[in-house]
Amino acid sequence: MSVEVQVNDAQQAVTSVTSLPSIPPLENGDYLTRDEFEYRYNSMPEGVKAELIEGRVYMSSPVRWKSHGEPDNKMNIWVGTYSVFTPGVSAASNATVRMDETNEPQPDVALRISEISGGQAILGPDDYLEGAPELAVEVSASSASYDLREKFSAYRRNRVQEYIAWSIYDQQLKWFRLEAGQYVPLEPDEDGVIRSRTFPGLWLDVEALLKDDMAKVLAVLQQGLASPEHEDFVKRLSEARQ
Repeated sequence: MSVEVQVNDAQQAVTSVTSLPSIPPLENGDYLTRDEFEYRYNSMPEGVKAELIEGRVYMSSPVRWKSHGEPDNKMNIWVGTYSVFTPGVSAASNATVRMDETNEPQPDVALRISEISGGQAILGPDDYLEGAPELAVEVSASSASYDLREKFSAYRRNRVQEYIAWSIYDQQLKWFRLEAGQYVPLEPDEDGVIRSRTFPGLWLDVEALLKDDMAKVLAVLQQGLASPEHEDFVKRLSEARQ
């Protein structure tokens, strides 16, 4: 009887070893190279979202409606509207960005100048962005998020020209511009509007956004799109493509 038990135990051990997945799953907090991150990420079930920030894996939790889903959508509407009226730039939501060997984030919103119009990143043959977009937007619950820590440093080092971090519970929106290798805040003008330096005409009424007045947000954006600086920017992009 004891021999049979030992045989059964041995068979179970072999079965448990052979049933292990051939590709280790992603785990929140893992420290990986970008190649290993992509290798494991591609084997995960559909719908799993993960980022590699400063070599560490961050996996998102279930997304709440009001504290993330709605604000995310508003930023997509705002940036997406700008891209529609600005040939030579494109916007994306939650798209993977291969920035460097230890960073592969998925910004909530990204806006880039196309490579044929002089942009700093390229779209690779497998449809992943390689390099840094000119603008990245992140929506987080509070300023305690890694969006204003590890990701802030990664975006700055990889020369994301402008970075917007919207902390929902804190009711704060911070807009940074890269100057001499450091992020400096862009401040609202006397009308409460922040104007992008990288994307002329991309204007944001911060107070209107925080008060959930999207009609005013888009009205102010339309003013930016009708400005002479936006018209000049569109011309420059067109000349670069030619």
